[in-house]
Amino acid sequence: MTLALMKATTILPVDDAARARTFYADQLGLPRIGTASDGSDCFGTEGGPMLQLMPVSDGVHSEHTAISFEVDDIEGAVRDMEAHGIRFQDYDLPDLKTDHHICTTDSEKCAWFMDTENNILCVHESLGARVEYTL
Repeated sequence: MTLALMKATTILPVDDAARARTFYADQLGLPRIGTASDGSDCFGTEGGPMLQLMPVSDGVHSEHTAISFEVDDIEGAVRDMEAHGIRFQDYDLPDLKTDHHICTTDSEKCAWFMDTENNILCVHESLGARVEYTL
């Protein structure tokens, strides 16, 4: 069996569905598809990857990056997103440092931000180096 991630759905927990819907639609500009049968808001394009915002009552969220959006120009994306009210995280750790919100590695540049529900999100730009995976 082979799974196709092309049609995969990422599900993020949200405490306040209306607040999260506004953030993802208005601040991030993601196209809203509609509402799932369980009341979750769905974003994406027909036949492509989707993001589903699932209301939760426990408020438990991941402590790592939940989703990362690939961009062609991270500096431009960060500027544009800041203009839309997105606040980026800065880090000064031994293995993770940001400069103007951006961390640069051998293979990519990354910048992290939080949504209104405390999910950690990321924008990243590939620097052309391919990541090798071993199974």
